[in-house]
Amino acid sequence: MILNTTYHNKEHKQLLEDLVGKSFTFLESLKMKGVGSKRMIVGEVSPNLQNYMNTVADINYANIELRKSGILIFINKGLKNFTWAIPYYQLVMYKTNGASIHAQGRFIHFKNNKTFKENKRFFEKMLDEKIKYDEQYNFQNI
Repeated sequence: MILNTTYHNKEHKQLLEDLVGKSFTFLESLKMKGVGSKRMIVGEVSPNLQNYMNTVADINYANIELRKSGILIFINKGLKNFTWAIPYYQLVMYKTNGASIHAQGRFIHFKNNKTFKENKRFFEKMLDEKIKYDEQYNFQNI
């Protein structure tokens, strides 16, 4: 689900909490050494995400926030902000000359450059959180 979050909206906040869970508390985020990525340069996106990107030759930026049951990808388009909510059960990530995040029939690819390399620890943390989330639904041990 992609929402226009340029302006504060209580309904959007509730929708995001229902889909990807509440945000981590201040103490939890300190223990995790942060729950947000630095901004990264977007290389390419799927055709159904194209209208959320800058149309001119501007560089597109995005960053990611961890939530208890998923992630939020914040996309900046000029003066507008869009938020793509992805629950962990829909999240698929590929490491191909950078990183690609796939969900809901869409994808976003982050370029492999200095800003991406600064976020290496963040991506490891995101995968750890996804594994923790998936383990609570692991029924093979029964």
